[in-house]
Amino acid sequence: MKIHEYQAKQILSRYGVRIPRGEVVDSAARARDVAAAIGGRVVLKAQIHAGGRGKGGGIKLAATPDEAEALARAMIGMTLVTHQTGPEGKLVKRLLVEEAVEVARELYLGIVIDRATERPVVMASTEGGVEIEKVAAEKPELIFKEWVHPAAGLAPYQARQLAFRLGLEGETHKQAVQFISSLYRAFEASDASLAEINPLLITKQGQVLALDAKMNFDDNALDRHPDIKAMRDLDEESPLEVEASRYNLNYIKLDGNVGCMVNGAGLAMATMDIIKYAGGQPANFLDVGGGVTEEAVTNAFKILVSDKDVKAALINIFGGIVRCDLIASGVVKAARELGTKVPVVIRLEGTNVELGKKILAESGLSFYAADGMKDAAEKVVALVK
Repeated sequence: MKIHEYQAKQILSRYGVRIPRGEVVDSAARARDVAAAIGGRVVLKAQIHAGGRGKGGGIKLAATPDEAEALARAMIGMTLVTHQTGPEGKLVKRLLVEEAVEVARELYLGIVIDRATERPVVMASTEGGVEIEKVAAEKPELIFKEWVHPAAGLAPYQARQLAFRLGLEGETHKQAVQFISSLYRAFEASDASLAEINPLLITKQGQVLALDAKMNFDDNALDRHPDIKAMRDLDEESPLEVEASRYNLNYIKLDGNVGCMVNGAGLAMATMDIIKYAGGQPANFLDVGGGVTEEAVTNAFKILVSDKDVKAALINIFGGIVRCDLIASGVVKAARELGTKVPVVIRLEGTNVELGKKILAESGLSFYAADGMKDAAEKVVALVK
């Protein structure tokens, strides 16, 4: 789950991470009041789940409360388009109004889970304000890493080592060590999968501040954090992804036109690969899982064909725990209810496969049967073309 910048800063500040003074607003009049209370010179930041806000006009500097009000009036209600939103953009409903601070240096600090080592890794870089992926591609030697043993936690020497490698000295170094330790405590305590400060700001007075903040959380742990779970903003998520989450389906919208419904994440990835190999473009990742019910299959199929970009669909099932007849029954039920005209290619293998094929054949609906993944991919791509 993702949250907004202002929400991430609220969480981080509980653990001692220093943030600029500010407040989230949803009206121009309130933006003026906050700017006046802070001291006049403020930064207005659009709150959407996407990066690149500055380049898209989503971050503005105001010198006075009156200017803050005028800018807020123009920004609230705008559709902000960045390289991460896609051409459709995101509607701006809230602004974070923060004090403007004098910048001496912009650094990077982030924590993620390293799946290879099965440990959290704290990353720091002198290249703040730049996407870390770009730094990794162009200047990997400028990314400094410390892996953390999950039982022992972040050791003080590791925080000091990172601060030294960022070139910090004296009181600023001490503040950075405390900042890094506080960020790790917040990451661990909240079951985060990502905690990123970009840029990590060093002011002209030597203070260390989180100028921006991004946090993602492990969905499986959200029941332990009802306050964080309540921060979910459904307006920032794809409607189809929201609908899928209601049935515990793993769905991610992609840019293609071939819909995919598969059981198992590995098979789903292989299915998308073979669709591309056949010359097509997957429209989604949809994993119904191993313990799926007929009702969930029905709803999964409805979500699949509800995507206006889907021109043909591929259902690729290997029945181990899940039975092929259950998948077939769910698909037939959904197709009848929807009256869908999207062509559907189905490949079934495994438990009760013959019964599943019989259900499809006797349904009276026009499904395209496939023998093997290669045949399925070639058929669905041909139908699209």
